[in-house]
Amino acid sequence: MAAQKGSAFLLKISDGAATPTYNTVAGLRTTQMSINGEAVVITSKDSGGWRELLTGAGTRSVTVSAAGIFLGSAAEGQVRGNALAGTIADYELSFEGGEKMRGKFLVQRLDYSGDFNGERNYTMTLESSGVVAQV
Repeated sequence: MAAQKGSAFLLKISDGAATPTYNTVAGLRTTQMSINGEAVVITSKDSGGWRELLTGAGTRSVTVSAAGIFLGSAAEGQVRGNALAGTIADYELSFEGGEKMRGKFLVQRLDYSGDFNGERNYTMTLESSGVVAQV
């Protein structure tokens, strides 16, 4: 597998249409994704002293973190609106190799900061709600 550019790892938000268009949350400088799983342990006396896990059981989730420069784009406005309303919306993660992951996410945290002589920055954390699928 060839190395991929971090600049091509994009967070996009759906416009909410019946046939959605996904718009890049502009101004991103960093994007991070974590796939989390919680195992169900089924170890018994017959396990021979080794832990056993039940495949397909437990809970899975995806956490997305992003940081960037505030540009005032429509996509950033949607994210802020979702954060204020506690709305779960459709998002897409896009990678340089053409892979995509889509799912519903809640804006768990949205922070803005800025210095008196610098740009306005933001950081955000999104938590998945339901299935996150590769498309």
